[in-house]
Amino acid sequence: MPATTTRNADTRRNILDTAQRIMAHKGYSAVGLNEVLAAASVPKGSFYHYFSSKDAFGEALLQSYFDEYLADMDRVLAQPDRSAAERLMAYWESWRETQSFDECQGKCLAVKLGAEVADLSEPMRLALKEGTTAIVDRLERAITSGRADGSITTDDAPRETAQVLYDMWLGASVMAKIHRSLGPLDTTMAMTRQLLHV
Repeated sequence: MPATTTRNADTRRNILDTAQRIMAHKGYSAVGLNEVLAAASVPKGSFYHYFSSKDAFGEALLQSYFDEYLADMDRVLAQPDRSAAERLMAYWESWRETQSFDECQGKCLAVKLGAEVADLSEPMRLALKEGTTAIVDRLERAITSGRADGSITTDDAPRETAQVLYDMWLGASVMAKIHRSLGPLDTTMAMTRQLLHV
């Protein structure tokens, strides 16, 4: 890869990483491009060299976020020395740790931006839909695996259970921020154990 191409990719990555951290605290609309570029130490005039529009930037931001999130999720759910139930509960524990505080370092972007950008930008809404569907797909596979190894039992089909669990955790994350309390996440953890019979 030529040096210029590598440098451009590194700068683009730096802009996205910086934006993710800032927007996890402030939201999407409250953050101007100039703030992101200044924090990333990138000249103001060069933004459109890396992104064709703010919508394209927002879409790339969410795609990048979900790429990292799903890679982390895959690592947690692929631990070979644990049952499917143990791997799945480790994922929920990780969620509780990374999504419960304001200092989430960009790890709660779907929670922070979901409702806000779904009405602002169709490309961003679709990126959110694709990313959250990929999360539910992984949860469904983990539940199916747990039913096969006997570590999980569910009253409903794995897909339905996966969707309910994801929806519960997403809602609990919002409520934890509203109440500034881990209570909603702890309640959701207890309900998760009941739904999975673990």
